[in-house]
Parts: sequence; structure tokens; C-alpha cells
Amino acid sequence: MAGNEAASVQEGRQDAAQGRVLWEPPAEVIERAQLTRYRRWLAERGLGPGAQASYQELWRWSVTEIDAFWDSLWSYFDVVGTRGDGPVRRGGPMPVDGLRWFPGATVNYAANALRGAVERPEEVAVVFRSEAGGHRVLTRGELAHQVARVRAGLAGLGVGKGDRVAAYLPNIPEALICFLATASLGAIWSSCSPDFGSASVIDRFAQIEPKVLIAVDGYVYGGRRFDRRAVVAEIEAALPSLSATVLIPYLDPAASPDGLLRNGVAYADLPRPGHDLAFEEVPFDHPLWVVYSSGTTGLPKPIVHGHGGIVLEHLKALSFHQDLGPGDVFCWYTTTGWMMWNYLIGGLLVGATVVLYDGAPKGDELWRLSAELGVTYLGVGAPYIMASRKAGLRPGAEYDLSRLRGIGSTGSPLPPEGFEWVYAAVGSDLLLGSFSGGTDVCTGFVGPCPLLPLRAGVIQCRGLGAKVEAYDEDGKPVVDQVGELVLTEPMPSMPVFFWNDPDGARYRGSYFEGFAGAWRHGDWVKILPDGGCVIYGRSDSTLNRGGVRMGTSDFYRVVEAFDEVVDSLVIDTGRLGQEGRLLLYVQLAEGVALDEELAGRIRQALRTALSPRHVPDEIRQVPGVPRTLSGKKLEIPVRKILLGTPVEKAANPGSMANPEVLEHYRP
Repeated sequence: MAGNEAASVQEGRQDAAQGRVLWEPPAEVIERAQLTRYRRWLAERGLGPGAQASYQELWRWSVTEIDAFWDSLWSYFDVVGTRGDGPVRRGGPMPVDGLRWFPGATVNYAANALRGAVERPEEVAVVFRSEAGGHRVLTRGELAHQVARVRAGLAGLGVGKGDRVAAYLPNIPEALICFLATASLGAIWSSCSPDFGSASVIDRFAQIEPKVLIAVDGYVYGGRRFDRRAVVAEIEAALPSLSATVLIPYLDPAASPDGLLRNGVAYADLPRPGHDLAFEEVPFDHPLWVVYSSGTTGLPKPIVHGHGGIVLEHLKALSFHQDLGPGDVFCWYTTTGWMMWNYLIGGLLVGATVVLYDGAPKGDELWRLSAELGVTYLGVGAPYIMASRKAGLRPGAEYDLSRLRGIGSTGSPLPPEGFEWVYAAVGSDLLLGSFSGGTDVCTGFVGPCPLLPLRAGVIQCRGLGAKVEAYDEDGKPVVDQVGELVLTEPMPSMPVFFWNDPDGARYRGSYFEGFAGAWRHGDWVKILPDGGCVIYGRSDSTLNRGGVRMGTSDFYRVVEAFDEVVDSLVIDTGRLGQEGRLLLYVQLAEGVALDEELAGRIRQALRTALSPRHVPDEIRQVPGVPRTLSGKKLEIPVRKILLGTPVEKAANPGSMANPEVLEHYRP
């Protein structure tokens, strides 16, 4: 069978569970939707396909009349900045070909995020909670006041346009404040969460040579206290470019930089409030932040996004696809080391209140938090939804979630059972928004739409402005069958460049070598005739059995449905032209051991639910599945270990949540 005929193996099985409509937008939801207002606005100006056009027609316009679409967003959202009279695009067709968006325009992310400080200074901008009991609230006026203070402090330390500010911070208000202060100066932000090991942080920050490091003395997670002062000292010693380190006493209020850090400055000693807030208008594509690939092997890719591209993309995604705006309370469980933190704080752009939570998402914590804070949109990783389901939680019955009207899911494919559980156990009148995208663009390529019905296991649509297609092996677009997820037109939030990649070779090799003229993202996707999408997992960790390529998401869905199985990992050791062994690793519940009876039931379930090709050659019990700090399974590094790569070279332990488990995957 040809490679893309994996559809006949995968699709038929999963489609049986897909397709049931779980939610249809009521008339009042459609009427109040931000996307409905935008359609009417377009119609009034003679733009777009008309106020009554279907979502598919609107999407098609957005990816064919590309300049008109992105230009309309600047006007519709009244972006703070100077549009100028230049074209929307110059050069191209893709970023690696010299494409520039909005040449001649100037903008500043922080100016757009803080615009409400003048219009609505008493409105709540930020709510903070920590598992250690911390609770703070900042109004828009107070947030702007604090940003002005830190901006003055950073300027006093010599930070200016183009300089890098690195942060080793948890998801606390100071992280947001310091980021906005950095952006307001036209300086460039980069952050890691304090659960990163020193080697992992140094691998990232040493590439960008920051002028200032901002760090905490420690943090609390899962009921444990972690002192990070020694790690901060290691990081500082490895960054000769630093002129100062600002210490935030988070674990110990009495923590001081005296005698610990070179050029140490206490956060409290930065200038007191009273400084005027100003914004450096920068070119549209001026670097805003540097985010990183997971960095499980080799140096992480330092991905640079621009002010303007992120402002337009996040305004679009948060307003039109998540339907967020003033009055919403937006929470996404994340750390500062994951791009979802960058996405979460974008809630300020659309006038929402953002919730910052620092702590472990144990048990029903996030559901309880949502009830207590009146969250209207909660974002989590797909594993949290599946863990809640497996634990038998019924959040909708146990807590008052009446204000919750949207749930976001990302990080890995959410199986149909996850969709079903949300509507049975959380609420029937909310929109479950499953997303798929990545750090590379700091957004989702495919995601929710408040105007469309939702079916189990199906992501509702391709995002506006995202020309997503499924390509077969020959680089031809296919519909209703599995193919490589590609983008055939550019988006403004594509990286403006990679740091330390002057000729663009690393950038080009990361996305543009698979198919001529198209961005290959590395996911399997099936695009349905009506525009719905199903993600089948990473195409670079594909299983290949009997000449049939298979994604891993369906495999995990079957195995992890067993009550005895906590987590699982499947690896195909085959090489090009040679079929290898299919190995299944299972982490079992406490007190459960792998025996022939359980192994037999797992094999039979895979044979019945998927196909005989999915039956593993061997099942092994392990104490844990290796994951990145953002929760993604490390399929590729484990495969390398099984093929002979030493454990210490296969993965960077500083980028892992549980590096100790890798030892259990030696061949």
C-alpha cells in the first residue's frame, strides 16, 4: 500500500468515533460572536464575501485575497501604531525568500496590550493565583504603572532597542510586567521557567547574549519548595554579556542578591512608581521575543517573532476563533517556557482579564480555580482533559462553572472520547476549542470557530489567513485522506528569522525542504470536505508497518483507555527500506504489574480498534514516559536510543520533565 493509504487503516477506525455533533452554536452565540461583527464590518466596506457568507467562504477569501485580509485586521482592530501607505507585503513569497510584511509601518506590542490603561484604568487586567496560596489582582492602571517602573529600571541598566532581556521566572505578574516593560523599550524578551535545568537555560540564553537577566530565588510545585539561587548563579556565570541580574524574592521574601550574584539588583530597588510610560514604535517586523523549539537534541532553535505579526495574529485568533473580548476572564495553564504563555498574555490585546496560575495542575485544581475566579475561557493540555476523564471527575456537577463558555485544548491531539467527556462532565453549552499549531508561529493553524457545529474528534476549521493543506507524498493537495500538514501561503507570525542564522540556512532547513514553496510543519492531518480537520500526530515519528504509515495518536487513544495504563509510548525501530520492531512502553497504575493477561488484552484491543499492523511486537513496563517540560512525549529521542544513540546524546535532560526515566529505554 502507498504511504498515504494509512488513511485506510487509521481513518476508518477513528471515523467511527468521529462525526457525532456535540454542540451547535445557538442563535444568540452567533449573533454576539466577534466573528459575526467582523463579517458585517467587511460587508459595510464592500470587502470580503459578504455578511451572510459561510465560514468556508470567508476562509477562502482570507487565503486568496491575502493582502486585503491582513490589511483589514489593522483597521478593524484599530491597531495602535502607524500604518503608513506602504503595501501589505513586499518580496517573498515566503519569509525565507525575503518577504516583509507591512514595510513602512511601525507598532509596539506593549502599546496595544496596555491601551486599556487609559480608557479603563479601574478594570481588572490580571488575576494571579499560586498553589502556595498567593493571590493578587492588578487593574489595567496598576499594571501600566508597574510596567512604567520596570521600564525605567531596565533603561537605567542600559537596556535599549534591540537589547535582549532574559527571564528565569514562573508564571507570576512580574513576568508579565517585565515582558511588557522590555517590549515598550523595543528590547527583545526571552524566558524560561525555573523548572528548567541550568544547562537547558544556558543552551537557550547563551545564543542570544542577553544584557539583563531577571530571575527568582525559587518556586513551589506539587507541594515542594525548590531553591534555584545556585542555578541562577550558574546561569549568570555562563552569560558574560550580562551587565546586571535582577532578583525577585519569590520563594523567600527576604532573599537578597547581595553576595550571590554578579551585578545583582533587587527587584524592589528598581525605580518606584511615578515614571511616565512610553512606547518605542518599531518597524512591523522588529523582534519582539525569542522562543525556542523543545531542544530535546542539539541546541534549541531560537525563533524570533516580530511585534506586528504577533499583534495581528493574536488579535485575530483570540477574537475570531476563541471569541474573546472585554468582560472575558481568560486562563490557560502554562509556564513561561511554553509558547502558550505568550499566547495567554495576548488576552490583554483583546481587552480580556488574564489569569496567571503558578503551580501543579493536580486533580481538579484547574476546574476549581475556574469556578472560584469566574473564568470564561479555560485552556489546558489535552492530557489534562484525558486525566480528568480517567479520574472520573465531574467538574460541571461539583463546581459552579456557569460562566465558562469555552475550553481550549492543545499540546497533543485530543481523541473523540475527550470531546465526549467535556460535554458530558463539564458542560453542554460551551465550545470546546481543540487547537493545533506550534511554537514556530505562536498560534494555531487549525482550531475552533463559534459559528460552526462541533463534532467529536474533529477540529472545526482552518484558521483565517492560514492556507493549510494536506499533501500526499508527491506534494499534491488531498482532501478526506491523511497527508502532511503544509502551509502554502505565508502568515505574518511566521518567524522573521532565527537568531544566529545569518544566511537563513537553518530556517530554510527547518520548514521548507520537504515540499517546494510550502511550509512543512511535521504533522499528519486530514482535511474533511467541509473544512474540518483531524490531527494524527507527528509525521516525523511515524509508524511504518507493512508499508503503511500510521500516526501515533490513535494508538495512544486505545492503550490509554485501559484503567491500568497511566501513560504509554510507541516506537517503530524500522529504518528506510527495513522493517523494524514495534515496541510499546506502558506506565501502569500504582500496584499494577504487566502480565500476559493484561498484555493480551492490550494487543487484542489494538487489533480490534485499529488493525493487525498496530499490534506491537513487544510490550514493556516502564516507570514513566519521557516528556518535555511542556508535556510532549519524546518519541524521536527514544527511537534514537533504541537504534544505538547513547542516552546522554539522544536528549537534553535539562529540557525534560523526567530525565531519570530515559535509562529504562536502553536496548
